Amino acid sequence: MRRIVTVPVLSDAFARLGVPLTLVNTAGPTVYVAGLPPYDPETGELVHGDIATQTDACLRALTACLAAAGASLDDVVNVRVYAANAGHYRTINEVYARHFPADAPTRVFVPVASWSGEFDIEIDAVAYRDADDRGDRA
Repeated sequence: MRRIVTVPVLSDAFARLGVPLTLVNTAGPTVYVAGLPPYDPETGELVHGDIATQTDACLRALTACLAAAGASLDDVVNVRVYAANAGHYRTINEVYARHFPADAPTRVFVPVASWSGEFDIEIDAVAYRDADDRGDRA
């Protein structure tokens, strides 16, 4: 059964954007996190700065989204990184490796031509929680 997860601060920030999406939802033990631009999980504001700063903000927002669903970065099985400049690949990897220091999930890196917003990166993810760890048991 699908369950929509409300993420403190971020769910309200995304709702204000007026984009028809669910930030996080679960289906059984699987957690789906929508593409996250670099939004600060504490303020809900878009983070401006270089690609390292934006990548870190995306991954901190991902961490907050997973926590709201009863998961963590350790539960992530797949990530997609969308970047406005393929030349940022090395820097993105350096920041990414700090958040996933060992046993990193599968990942796709997708260069994109343009964005609808003022940012250079967006990250989405899929996580899988053990049945014993789920907060949505019947």
